Amino acid sequence: MRDPELLRYKELSPYANSGSLTREQFLFHETRIVGELYLLGLTDEEIIAKVYAENLFRYPTEKMLRNIARACLKRIHALEDAENPDDKRLIDALVNRSSSVAKQICLYAMMQQNRLINDFMLKVIGNKFAERDYSFSKLVVSSFLIDLQEQDPWVASWSVSTLNKIRQVIVKTLVDNEYLDDINSRQLNTITINPILEDILREKHKPALAAFNCLY
Repeated sequence: MRDPELLRYKELSPYANSGSLTREQFLFHETRIVGELYLLGLTDEEIIAKVYAENLFRYPTEKMLRNIARACLKRIHALEDAENPDDKRLIDALVNRSSSVAKQICLYAMMQQNRLINDFMLKVIGNKFAERDYSFSKLVVSSFLIDLQEQDPWVASWSVSTLNKIRQVIVKTLVDNEYLDDINSRQLNTITINPILEDILREKHKPALAAFNCLY
């Protein structure tokens, strides 16, 4: 990217890094693996090196291992409590609880790390739950992205293929977390937040409860 104006748009945009969704998708299994290594006390550098050396993600090639490990570490760190570094309840639950519990926590970590996902889950999904409007289609996601393009010059610069891929990632993430039955579903499922996540969000981040069909 050489256009100085476009660089300035990126610097000013809250979505500067959101285009990475085309590569850094829900990553549930990968984030869980990285979380386990984190709880064992490994440093970030040691985790990345171990993931790469042992291909812990079982990818067919090693090309993306380091980048995906770094993305997972950002999500793990997003679950940390800056005021209480010893509070690792969410990370522990992500690693050790059932898949249904862990997936909700992984989604919350994704929201914390990616502004676009956060805005979609709160402004679109959260509002639908609040209004008891369970209708859904891929046009809902497309409309959200079009609105972002109108508001943000950096997002407006994204290619059609990037926007299509991000739309696909959002829909697949909703399927992975059982908001939708499949990628062609036209109705949102009602979601029940797991008690571990609910308790911590009520303590520390009440607005995020809306994304999990939970009033605050």
